[in-house]
Amino acid sequence: MGVWRTVLGGRPVVVKRLARPAEHDPAELRDPHHFAYWRRAADVVTAGLVLDTPGLRAPRLTAVDEDDEGVTLTEDWVEDAATSGLFRAHALARFAGARLEPADWLARDQLRDRLRRTERQGGWRTLARTTVADVADHLWQRRERMLGELDGLPQVLQHGDPVPGNLPGRDGDEVVAVDWATLGRGPVGGDLGLLALQAREEFEPLLEAYVLGLPEGLATPEEAALGARVTAVLTALSRAEWALSRVAGGEGALAGKYRHPAVAPHLRALQRQFPQLEALLERS
Repeated sequence: MGVWRTVLGGRPVVVKRLARPAEHDPAELRDPHHFAYWRRAADVVTAGLVLDTPGLRAPRLTAVDEDDEGVTLTEDWVEDAATSGLFRAHALARFAGARLEPADWLARDQLRDRLRRTERQGGWRTLARTTVADVADHLWQRRERMLGELDGLPQVLQHGDPVPGNLPGRDGDEVVAVDWATLGRGPVGGDLGLLALQAREEFEPLLEAYVLGLPEGLATPEEAALGARVTAVLTALSRAEWALSRVAGGEGALAGKYRHPAVAPHLRALQRQFPQLEALLERS
């Protein structure tokens, strides 16, 4: 598996190699509904589902070549248009209301599946050694209840990994997005919660832009806020746990590793979500 930038016929492109899962690889790679399904990015191209969707669309030039060992995906290189987080949030909301042809490989329950991965690793046990230990434990014990609340929200189309690097381009009022490997359906506001973890803008302005972009009658502002808030907080905590657990075994106190370059960005992202974390605590 790998990604390369090259030029074909004078046209800059990106080439991605997707390896077919081997016998002993995790079963989730073969599950068409799991976020980690190995060939979803190629299926998106083959089906042409997101070439003309509102808000977000895929690059125009794409090609798929399949062999016994995997799939090679070729698509246009998308230049960074330096759009704001507010523009991206508005686009994600417009995309949420898009209607696609049914496909049995669209991802679902992405946040639940990601938390199951964390659960298999022992939960947020490294965070239990930090100053957020009590808060993290409180939310971890109530994660199923929060996931149930997300299940009750309007289920909408979502990119699934809307980090700024995956939303680089612009074509008029649309964002040209890349890396569609987690395309699927999820709670309204879910994509916004993920965007908020890396966007320059604060949560509230992003939420306002998102709500303005939602098609009329799709969801209420309160529903969008809940979906974004739960997704942002649970994801930020899980990412902080993952980063800290990787360095926790080395010499020295854990607190001395907070500035490690592989840890600090995740802790800053978590710190920025403290107002949303407090809002969830008030609800529980």
